[in-house]
Amino acid sequence: MSLADPRPLPALTQARAPLTREVMAVNERGEHDVVSIPAERALTVYVDKRELVTLMTLGAQPELLVLGFLRNQGLVKGVEEIESISVDWEVGAAAVKTRQGISDIEQRTAQRVVTTGCGQGSVFGDLMAQVHSLVLPDAELTQSQLYAIVNTIRLVDTTYKSAGSVHGCALFRGETLLIFVEDVGRHNAIDTIAGWMWMQDVAMSGADKVFYTTGRLTSEMVIKSAQMGVPIVVSRSGITQMGLEVAQRLGLCTVGRATNRRFLCYSGEKRLHFQPDLVNTPTPASS
Repeated sequence: MSLADPRPLPALTQARAPLTREVMAVNERGEHDVVSIPAERALTVYVDKRELVTLMTLGAQPELLVLGFLRNQGLVKGVEEIESISVDWEVGAAAVKTRQGISDIEQRTAQRVVTTGCGQGSVFGDLMAQVHSLVLPDAELTQSQLYAIVNTIRLVDTTYKSAGSVHGCALFRGETLLIFVEDVGRHNAIDTIAGWMWMQDVAMSGADKVFYTTGRLTSEMVIKSAQMGVPIVVSRSGITQMGLEVAQRLGLCTVGRATNRRFLCYSGEKRLHFQPDLVNTPTPASS
């Protein structure tokens, strides 16, 4: 914790787990080959010794995942409410200790909403009810910055390239990559980023940030980005009807099908500074 940050940050273990494991498979020629697959594992979260939820995760940064999950579910309002998060992979558990408990936790976690996410089958509460209270800051992104973001992701050394079957999410300031996270579900990845933002010296604002995901933009992904204060979201995939409706309501800029020089801006186009002359500019070669 820096002198400029009065918040007591929680103590976190560093229980990083192996992201992949090697298995034997048979290829199209009938030949046996050793390949890598993502090492999905269950992590049961306990809050003040009360079982809360089980998340399926790679286990890259489980403490930040749990912190971001609590944040994005609205169970805690500030990082200072958490005293510690301890992860033990031998028993597959994350123990969260709060400073003063979570009021009405039984009632607040009673409503389970089935989501379209992979790696996280349900969430707590009615996220749609929170939309009306969210106000996003003014922010803009140039088309050249968008292309730079897409190219940066293309060049990242990822688990997906070696093993497949995972989603990646990233946070950018302009075209500068701040953090890249992969997990079996895009919801886990965005929650990990939310936890990371809270753990910065001064709780990081999303005002000048861009969120990127390889997964589709569902209503929950749009809401989580807005909860983090990030007003621009870019996806390699597309957007759902409800995701679009929520984004339009919030004035959030959603850009989908973003590959190479192509993209579709579904909402919030006023935040995007178009530069059509760049469309035919060659994509930079891999370094």
